[in-house]
Amino acid sequence: MESEERSEKLSSAPEGAGEGELISQSTWGAVRDLWGRGVSKKAIARELGVDIKTVRKWCIKAWVAQKRPARGRVLDRYETFLRARAPEVGFNAVVLYRELAAQGYEGAYAAVAKYVSPWRQPWHGQEPASLRFETEPGEQAQVDWGSTWVYLGEERIRVHVFTMVLGYSRRLFARAYLNEGLESLLEAHGAAFTHFGGRTSTILYDNPRTIVLSKEESTGQVVWNAGFKDRMDFYGVTIRLCRYYRAQTKGKVESGVKYVKGNALAGRRFRDLEDLNCYLLDWCLTVADERIHGTTHEKPSERFARAEKLISVAARCPAPRERVESRVVPRDGYVALEANRYPVPLEWAGEKVEVRILAQELWITRAGADPVRHVRLRGKHQVARWEGPPRGLPSRDVAPPAGPPNLDPDFFRELGEVEVRPLESYEAAAEAVCP
Repeated sequence: MESEERSEKLSSAPEGAGEGELISQSTWGAVRDLWGRGVSKKAIARELGVDIKTVRKWCIKAWVAQKRPARGRVLDRYETFLRARAPEVGFNAVVLYRELAAQGYEGAYAAVAKYVSPWRQPWHGQEPASLRFETEPGEQAQVDWGSTWVYLGEERIRVHVFTMVLGYSRRLFARAYLNEGLESLLEAHGAAFTHFGGRTSTILYDNPRTIVLSKEESTGQVVWNAGFKDRMDFYGVTIRLCRYYRAQTKGKVESGVKYVKGNALAGRRFRDLEDLNCYLLDWCLTVADERIHGTTHEKPSERFARAEKLISVAARCPAPRERVESRVVPRDGYVALEANRYPVPLEWAGEKVEVRILAQELWITRAGADPVRHVRLRGKHQVARWEGPPRGLPSRDVAPPAGPPNLDPDFFRELGEVEVRPLESYEAAAEAVCP
């Protein structure tokens, strides 16, 4: 009876069991124990639910730790793309996941992060600890620049990315420029206020020369860049400055700059600067503002709509900032400015002109003539096109002098030398004429 019950218990072996499958050390011990007690291999297989060939293997083999062979993964089909693309985007799994989803990948972000994790270079640095500081809605924004290399067409160019982050909602604005000069800084502020629909009460900055000329930490005395301070006073913004060598106190925008460079611009290529800025604006709205922020655990767009309170600047549109410089027009009729050249009428050569420089264009004026207007060139070593009537060479007709030349030495040599006579001979000739 007992034999029949045991037979029923061990009657069926598992279907589809693989040959030489992996077993745990406890299963191996059970195989060896049953085999030592004289139980048949077939019965052991039924008892333990393993393949008969596995039993035959481990009856005679000592236990060693087993490693399961790697199984095929869904991401393996994208491995060629991932290995080529991952270094271009700094092994940023968020970017890779977004691009894989566009190719039809339906898996999870976590799987992508785990897949590329072994390829990353180990991180050896460690940021110093700092206290997180949160602000109320509409209280503060943070501003900083970041620079990176991008391809504009076929040319690799370093661009400077202005980034503003709203302290409460974490909404972000980014715009690229070819330099970090005062004009770029002021234009970027106007664009950011337009983008957000207003300004915060204060804005926190680092200490660049475009904002502060000097600062005494012990007394708090600051010598401002007059052009920047005037514009911020016009907007009504209160300027806050970080302590020297403590840029992490504006950590929200520091992280924002890294996010723009590592997520928006990683591995990207653009036709020109305008194309780059159109892309950045769309990225801010559709990616940066719609992500779940790691600190607030909300989408910045939703947090902004729910509680952010900005001060409108719509009624305070500043006049375009300008500066005026003087130049002397060279013989070729091209006025040099900011390492670019702008044509003027050729008859202006050698004369002094006034160059009025605006944000998007410049005017070149000579006294008594209409100004010549050009679109302001971006970059260096470019030549603006002449849009007016053809530039003709000025006529140089010169009136001949009155009378024959009086100093031609050859002419007077042919006439001969003048005879030298004593004065008495002249007196005698005079008496002969007038006795």
